[in-house]
Amino acid sequence: MGFDTGTTTFMILSTSLVMLMTPGLAFFYGGLAGKRNILGIMMQTFVSLGITTILWIGFGYSLCFSGGEGAIFGNFDWAFLNGIPFDQAYSGANGKYPTYIFIAYQMMFAVITPTLITGAFVNRITFKAYLIFLVAWQIFVYYPFVHMVWGGGLLAEWGVLDFAGGIVVHAIAGFAALASVIYVGKRKDTKSPPNSIPLVAIGTGLLWFGWYGFNAGSELKVDAVTTTAFLNTDVAASVAGITWLVIEWIKEGRPKFVGLLTGFVAGLATITPAAGYVPLWAAIVIGLVAGSLCFVAVQFKNKWGWDDALDVWGVHGMGGVFGTIMLGIFASTTINGQSGLIEGNFSFFMKETIAVIAAAAYAFVFTYVMLIVINLITKVKVSKEVEDMGLDAALLGEKAYDEGAL
Repeated sequence: MGFDTGTTTFMILSTSLVMLMTPGLAFFYGGLAGKRNILGIMMQTFVSLGITTILWIGFGYSLCFSGGEGAIFGNFDWAFLNGIPFDQAYSGANGKYPTYIFIAYQMMFAVITPTLITGAFVNRITFKAYLIFLVAWQIFVYYPFVHMVWGGGLLAEWGVLDFAGGIVVHAIAGFAALASVIYVGKRKDTKSPPNSIPLVAIGTGLLWFGWYGFNAGSELKVDAVTTTAFLNTDVAASVAGITWLVIEWIKEGRPKFVGLLTGFVAGLATITPAAGYVPLWAAIVIGLVAGSLCFVAVQFKNKWGWDDALDVWGVHGMGGVFGTIMLGIFASTTINGQSGLIEGNFSFFMKETIAVIAAAAYAFVFTYVMLIVINLITKVKVSKEVEDMGLDAALLGEKAYDEGAL
């Protein structure tokens, strides 16, 4: 059948941009890691591109988007994409593009979400345990929330909205990261500096670039909401980065490049659930909230001694929570038909707040219990000898840099 060429091309581009975020995250985390653990953390990120794709085509897409109205899971009717012809039109886009590109777009979200968690337990997890974690966490944490929020499940029927993943991506990944940190404990060397801040900058740029596909693409068509989500994404990230920079400058007495980059990512995470529902001025406020409160969350983490090495909980977890609550406050009927607290809709505000807190709590508890179970199958935490040597050499037998080469 005939498809709209422009809309189809837009969705292919958005899907490609979201795919680029996974290598971007690998660079971001790889630069922040110590020099003996660069490849270990990048491997954990890149391997999701393969494993998650296999899971998604096999049964992940079906569990998320097939049947199960008002439920926690879908069903297996579309396992291995059975019953979905390659030229079938995606019903949610009024037949403007093939269902296959929607499947691929959602798959890229599935690829990156569990890899966000890896930054929390850098240089402490065995690769075998991580592979089990990657599979189990998607099936029992990620898939249910995709279905409940985006697949017509329980939370969708209750009226919960999440434009691009405040609940479905950032909150559940961030609180899973916190559970992982508490379970595996501290690194022996908690003072290890980033091995390459320029690599962090490259990763930030790729993430920011990909985030346009992540947020603007989540409108699933091209209209005024698409462009609003695009601009809101950029503005919130920019404001958050400068806010973080100024706060840290005042606190430390000098500006920090890593702080600026971290602030940008905090803004991107925080605007994600609200990008297509709030006016531009609200995106500025959300940027201020992200840059300040995510900074406070990181300080809180440091005070309590949680060794979240790359601040996944403070940036993504709390960013997802703050952003979802901000959606409940600032949603405007003039943007996308949904009113928030400032327009008198207290009920929607409470639904968003309760949903994100419940999601974060479930992700935390399930992840902690899951790690206990995985440890019964294969050891989760690396030995002290492996940690001293570094995961790159000990587990992979590879080095990120050959010190003898020019």
